[in-house]
Amino acid sequence: MGTRANYRKKDGSRLSAVEYRKRRKREIYFHISLVILIPILLITVVFVAVNKIKNGNDQVEPGEIADNSTQELTIIDTMIEDVEIEEENPYLARSADSDSFFDGYDASLDSDTVGITSEEVQSTYGLLINLDTGKVIASKEGNVTINPASMTKILTLLVAVEHLDNIDNTFTMTQEIGDYVFKNDCSQVGFEVGEEVTVKDLLYGTILPSGADAAMCLAEYVAGSQEAFVQMMNDKLDELGLSDTAHFTNCIGVYDKDHYCTLLDMAMILKAAEENELCHEILNARTYLTTPTAQHPDGLQISNWFLRRIEDKDTHGDVVGAKTGFVNESGCCGASYEISNDGTHYICVTADAWSSWRCIYDQVDIYSTFGK
Repeated sequence: MGTRANYRKKDGSRLSAVEYRKRRKREIYFHISLVILIPILLITVVFVAVNKIKNGNDQVEPGEIADNSTQELTIIDTMIEDVEIEEENPYLARSADSDSFFDGYDASLDSDTVGITSEEVQSTYGLLINLDTGKVIASKEGNVTINPASMTKILTLLVAVEHLDNIDNTFTMTQEIGDYVFKNDCSQVGFEVGEEVTVKDLLYGTILPSGADAAMCLAEYVAGSQEAFVQMMNDKLDELGLSDTAHFTNCIGVYDKDHYCTLLDMAMILKAAEENELCHEILNARTYLTTPTAQHPDGLQISNWFLRRIEDKDTHGDVVGAKTGFVNESGCCGASYEISNDGTHYICVTADAWSSWRCIYDQVDIYSTFGK
């Protein structure tokens, strides 16, 4: 039936020969066109599909680099080395007072230094320094070498603080330390063998009651032995520029002919300690209660008797830091730090007084006479 339809018109009549040839020609052209167009169409569809896939893969996602044939892509191979970031040590913080101190630790007597000649000052040696100018205001044999006795513990405190990482850590009091303190008849806080004491308590115990037990525990905690710690102390003296006239052989001030310094050296040691915030706080404490332990469940109440005895005396200012000392060879001695009524900062050091009270009165007289 399909063949016959090609020979007839829509009304069913037959096509003439001419009409038939025209129709066949149109049919042939149509089929030829289909043969040509269908492959082209298929190729176009495939090409479009491939491009869509390709373009989809080339889209830039966050963190990726687009592929651009007109742009040269350079890959840089960078090696980053591990850098250790040093955390700030809170125990190296400077005190607020230090902002007004003169720089360095080089103070010397000159023609403007006044001699301390008053009979009211009975200590054999005495010295007063203006910390704001670095000038030695008054002196009485201030450059003479003495044994600093327990004033030594100011340096013990400073060196320990500069090498601490946590003052809440503990150290166990040893039999060896107890024996050494007893043998040398040293002042002590009263820590017992086997007692676990916080480092903070050791710091305050070294200064307020001048505890040799606390100082030696500190030395072993920081350096492993007193000998190693003493080397650190002498290294600190060298750092401060004092090693030509100062040398220490122990951390508590026991007499030794090779344990010495001048009053000027001790003044500079106290200056360095007052420049450290934690040392300044400890040297300024009047009283302190140690942490309760099994041996001392209520803690130990300790005091800085020098500060408590001088605080009601007229020194034309406030004495806000101090450490005393005593050995037979250098008598009663002391180093103190005062802020005068006009805001000037002073350090006074005296040695070879015949009593602890005499040491206090001598310093009162020096402050009130020369620290105006």
